[in-house]
Amino acid sequence: MSRATSTILTNLCLIEDCTSNKVVLQYRSPEKNHWSGYAFPGGHIEEGESLVESVIREIKEETGLTISNPQLAAVKNWQLEDGTRYIVFCYKATEFTGQLRSSEEGEVSWVEKDQLEKLDLSYDMLPLLEVMEDPDLSEYYYRKRTDDGWDKFRY
Repeated sequence: MSRATSTILTNLCLIEDCTSNKVVLQYRSPEKNHWSGYAFPGGHIEEGESLVESVIREIKEETGLTISNPQLAAVKNWQLEDGTRYIVFCYKATEFTGQLRSSEEGEVSWVEKDQLEKLDLSYDMLPLLEVMEDPDLSEYYYRKRTDDGWDKFRY
């Protein structure tokens, strides 16, 4: 029995300006994305890239900001219908340079952190943020139920 599993590796990053208590959000339109609404920016990990290199690159491409010293805050993962494992490495960064700018991936903006729950967020952003912010948690995992629903676990 093979232990090899087809895997999709991605990342996202909560970029926080601690002086203003604002975070960067990216709006992804429903016409272009299955994961629409406001979310933290990020993307796919390219072959040959380290996890940290990939999040730095993705954030630069999608926001114009160059982050330094991103810290792994959580892992989100689930299994697709075809058996492929989908993994999202969730980072936090408070050190950055550059000017915020949008890209073809979506419109980006600074948003007050305490206003997040009032926005049209992607479907699981608030519970994911809770995992990212709680030092006792590290994983957000979806397990498929037999009735086509999903059970969500926070570890």
